[in-house]
Amino acid sequence: MKSNKVLLKSASCALDMGDGSERSFYVNQDYILSKMKKVHRGISLMYTYYPKDDIWPQRASIALPDNKAGGAWNFPYEDYFPYLGGINGNREAEPFNYMKEIRRRGQDVVLTLTIDPTLEDKYLIGIARDLRPYGRMYLRINHECTGTWFCFNRRADYQTIADFFVRFAKILKEYAPNVKTILCAGMFMKEEGKVEMEDIFLEAHKVCDIWSGDHYLSLHWGWPVTVCEKGSGNDFACYDVDEVYDQAKATLHRLREITGMDKPFILSELNGDGDVTGAFVQSNMMRHFMNRLEKDPEHWLTAFTFYQFRDDGRLGLEITDPNNSDVGIEQPMLAMYRDQLHKPFYSQPIVAAGEVELPCKLRWGSAEDSEGLSMDLHFEKQPVFAEVYFDGELLDKNLMLEFGGYWFYKAPGTKCVDMMTLFYDKALTGPCDMKLNIFAPPASGLNETPSKDYDKDPNGDWMMDTYTEIKSLPRVRLCFEEPEIVSRYED
Repeated sequence: MKSNKVLLKSASCALDMGDGSERSFYVNQDYILSKMKKVHRGISLMYTYYPKDDIWPQRASIALPDNKAGGAWNFPYEDYFPYLGGINGNREAEPFNYMKEIRRRGQDVVLTLTIDPTLEDKYLIGIARDLRPYGRMYLRINHECTGTWFCFNRRADYQTIADFFVRFAKILKEYAPNVKTILCAGMFMKEEGKVEMEDIFLEAHKVCDIWSGDHYLSLHWGWPVTVCEKGSGNDFACYDVDEVYDQAKATLHRLREITGMDKPFILSELNGDGDVTGAFVQSNMMRHFMNRLEKDPEHWLTAFTFYQFRDDGRLGLEITDPNNSDVGIEQPMLAMYRDQLHKPFYSQPIVAAGEVELPCKLRWGSAEDSEGLSMDLHFEKQPVFAEVYFDGELLDKNLMLEFGGYWFYKAPGTKCVDMMTLFYDKALTGPCDMKLNIFAPPASGLNETPSKDYDKDPNGDWMMDTYTEIKSLPRVRLCFEEPEIVSRYED
């Protein structure tokens, strides 16, 4: 069977998914993939790093359980899960185990870190060295930094926080050039005609790789202490979706004006809160935002992160079952968002790049820049079985399969991938030709340095790309008749 080379490219607007925070636990990527039928560009993880604090590295709410009654921010440091890397850290613990899982499944890591802004360079160099083998990843440093709720804002003034960002960003460019920095600062203020604290953060806006903001369409910031009731107080709000959209767009225009630069602009946290509006309006608000974004000819937003997959409150596609935190309860927004995720506007295009002879090496750069193989498949009609079998050298490969817009994961050691879920949802009505696209993210989740010591290797090329040799194609089993049947029952 002939094979062609294909390229995985950038979507018009990429979608990232938040997975875990102070409001929820991490959900494994296989579960998310089974629900969404498609990978995201990136998965957003949120962690905190205050290594000089006495209670470190315990999670704040566990170390100080009596503080929980005051809310999620009533702690010495943010109640995210502790970042366990850094100086004398454990690179086999959180968040590295999750980062590897994310990359094995063809997605990029989007890491948020709230960090003690008084830390010396040696601590920041330690983090940079941690992140070197994770390919083209993103790091959001001390997000929402023009606010008052995070503890780093209580430990330093805004200028110090801005200077800290610049210092850390320069360290990353030297020690981990694979990491792109995200500055999540203030949004455009219409009355003042400028971005919040733009003078203080001007140098940070110039140094960062990506501009960002956070904005919710509705939010209950009193969660989990209070309950939203009409007229009950000032700890929740609902905003006009079009005004949020226009404000975010104006933020990008203003940043271009004051910096003289043009950089990617993303929304690192976006959603509506079902606590405030109920689940149906919540879904409709997000649908309106995403539809307007798709219709906008400017294509001004590079990506946004939906916050989040599963939430202990009502900020998720699922809410956590209060009886069992391993179980999620699907919300109306999940089906809506899944439909949007599969639209061409939000999907990475797969572009043909000519024939290729085996064996060949497939390059994995990122979820927006990688090489794959394409196989042509012919379907006589709706199949009874559509399976892909792997043996020989393919058995131990780590692969992602794209087929009809659905994505399937093939782990090392997996012999067969069943693709029938596509046809359960999209039954064929007649003969057709389809393509099976195969990509090879790193099996370990890491880009491997030639020296096997990524702390010392001076050659940074390995940080950007990783390669997998493919010597053969998998075997595809297509069956259009049942192996045995006595009678059909269609009543």
